[in-house]
Amino acid sequence: MRIIFQIAKNELRNLFYSPIAWFLTVVMMVMCAFFYTGTITFVAKHMHLIYKNNPNITLWAFDSFTNGLYMNMNGGFLFAILPHLYLFVPLLTMGIIGREFNSGTIRLLYSSPVKLSTIVLGKFLGMAIYNFLLVAVVGVFLVAGFSTIKSLDVPPLLCASLGIYLFLTALTAIGIFMSSLTTYQVVSAIASFAVLFILSRIGSLWQQYDLIRDLTFFLSLAGRTEKFVVGLFTSRDLMYYLIIIAMFLGFTLLKLKAGREAKPWYVKTARCLVIIIGGLAIGYISSRPVFTGYYDATAIKSNTVHPRTQQLLKRINDEPLEVTLFTNLFADKATLGLPQQRNNYLTQMWEGYQRFKPDINYKYEYYYAITSNERSLFETYPGKTLQQIVGIKAKMYQTDSAMFKPYAAISKQIDLEPEDYQLIMQLKYKGRTTLVRFYNDGSHWPDQQNMNAAFSRLAGETIPAVYFVSGELERNIHKKGERDYFDLALNKKNRAALVNYGFDTDTLNLSTQNIPDSASVLVMADPKMAMDTTVLNKLQRYIGNGGNMLMLGEPGKQSVLNPLLSLTGVQLSSGQLVEPSANETPDKITNYYTTDGFDLAEYIKLVQHKYVWEHGSTADSLRIGFAGAAGISNSGENSFVVKPLFLTSPGKAWLKAGKLVIDSATPVFSPAEGDIRERSFTTAIELSRQTHHKEQRIIVAGDADFLSNLRNKDASLLPLFSWLCYNKFPVYTPYPRANDNVFLLSPAGAGFQKILLLWVLPAVVLVTGTVILIRRKRK
Repeated sequence: MRIIFQIAKNELRNLFYSPIAWFLTVVMMVMCAFFYTGTITFVAKHMHLIYKNNPNITLWAFDSFTNGLYMNMNGGFLFAILPHLYLFVPLLTMGIIGREFNSGTIRLLYSSPVKLSTIVLGKFLGMAIYNFLLVAVVGVFLVAGFSTIKSLDVPPLLCASLGIYLFLTALTAIGIFMSSLTTYQVVSAIASFAVLFILSRIGSLWQQYDLIRDLTFFLSLAGRTEKFVVGLFTSRDLMYYLIIIAMFLGFTLLKLKAGREAKPWYVKTARCLVIIIGGLAIGYISSRPVFTGYYDATAIKSNTVHPRTQQLLKRINDEPLEVTLFTNLFADKATLGLPQQRNNYLTQMWEGYQRFKPDINYKYEYYYAITSNERSLFETYPGKTLQQIVGIKAKMYQTDSAMFKPYAAISKQIDLEPEDYQLIMQLKYKGRTTLVRFYNDGSHWPDQQNMNAAFSRLAGETIPAVYFVSGELERNIHKKGERDYFDLALNKKNRAALVNYGFDTDTLNLSTQNIPDSASVLVMADPKMAMDTTVLNKLQRYIGNGGNMLMLGEPGKQSVLNPLLSLTGVQLSSGQLVEPSANETPDKITNYYTTDGFDLAEYIKLVQHKYVWEHGSTADSLRIGFAGAAGISNSGENSFVVKPLFLTSPGKAWLKAGKLVIDSATPVFSPAEGDIRERSFTTAIELSRQTHHKEQRIIVAGDADFLSNLRNKDASLLPLFSWLCYNKFPVYTPYPRANDNVFLLSPAGAGFQKILLLWVLPAVVLVTGTVILIRRKRK
């Protein structure tokens, strides 16, 4: 061991008594300073203006500045320098073994009593110590974060530093081996770059072949350091770097041994194969989910699925979970399900869940069926049969057409016609099955709320049934017109649809059907015809028995809904709310959530606004627009607890008693005509009471358009349904507010840091290295 350290010390001496180590250190400092100071200068100016103009802005800061400044994949400091780190080590290692051959000292090493393994380890240790210096250079800019960010999140930065060190050290082992192959230093450096390029790209090669997919994916360097950089430590990635280091040091040792041993070629080959096979075997076993350990270094555990998701996964832990991916060659997202994308599918989609449920069995089914978007397929390929088109399409995707079966071959296994034959996953556990879809948005993959809906079904949770009343020309959940509710309820390609967040939805014609006992919520959306006695009696009985409802009215049709609302003591006011504006017609009303509205559910926007209001800033609220709205009045003659959810903007809206004309002159407030002005009008309320041994919940709104296909574009209004279902669905996964959410550095401070880090420190290192080299030359 003493000799190893002596050799390492000698290597370090050689490094620092030559210009290359000093030069690379200075270049590393300048490169890091360039990326770091460029970011903080911009952010400091931007945040200075924000803090100056809005003193309460820190209350709205929920995200981590540590993550944004250092670990963000789109411009964070560590991700900015990561692609450039590979330039340094090969330049250092290109002559570490080769110079022994050039100078002739290799003969002395061969004839010395020192073992070759000791020589290799000593040289490697010397370079590994120098890598600490390179990481320390990066560490200077991490330490600078203490003066830049309040409550800097240190553990993920330490994890990132470890990842960078392992990356550099793996490059060192590769570089040492390449140096042992040739006496030409430039060739050695180029060979090191070539091996690095191969390891970075090999994970995307031959992915369509099952036999070698796992091997190439394990050998792939891509994405491993990135996990460390975002603060996620995995034993699999640690083992990868250790195996790569051990393999290339082993190759180096074999190469040096070959120089002084006369062994047959097959013996040398067998030794190399032992190292390769042994490394791959250890890597394969250590990368199995059951043997993989994880540590999320971030303070809010942003790299880990939410505790609620973890609890659901524990509930389905008695047996393995079977996941079958059904890929239609003609589906919109077909490329995501092809064999060459399988490892991306497993890591991006499933790794976070597999961490808490390792026993997931993955299956794959490939078929072809014409979707609604591909009806013109035969026009695109005139004169071709369907089988010929399959061959052409498969060739385009660089995959084997023989693996795609006709849909009839799998139709007995699953009915995918209601899914329009799109890419879909079937989850099966203890005989229960459910489907999880991919979506037509930027991320494609289902999020935690979508997955939690599926896990809840597999765990045997009672799924809320939402029935939309029909028969009186209400809004229709099957129609795609701008006033209807298809996107809200049944659009399977919309991740925020009720059907994708854990609800069962259907229509119910009360003229011919009774309300099922299983109904969790009944939705009465803008009935346009007076309800007959049969329908009204059923609804009154449902409300009297403690049923939950969402009732949505429209101005001009108050008389249709008010007879039913009379049971609650609430009425839709006569007339229509008006809010004159320079940019909109006067029927467009701007509403604000109340504090009670923030308590509807743990939807992230509501959580954030609730926090801000609780900490003293009530100057603004979450806004929601209504296109034509009636006010809501409460007589107080009921047993319900009534709370307003939405209020009109203070002092802006008024209630017009007569007919409102929106395409002519701006309406004028006229008390003589019965117009009413108040500071704010209530446009949506919640009602609750204890009855029939449970809490009954009802929401009433004076507008039905805000949930329509035209206006409901995201999941922001699902909290209404969440509250009506006692917040069991969707299973929201809000992460805690980050503590490191305040940027401390002023523009002047950023300018000082730029001078110090970009100019002063590199100059000090450059002068120090120059002095040492000059003194060494004189000696």
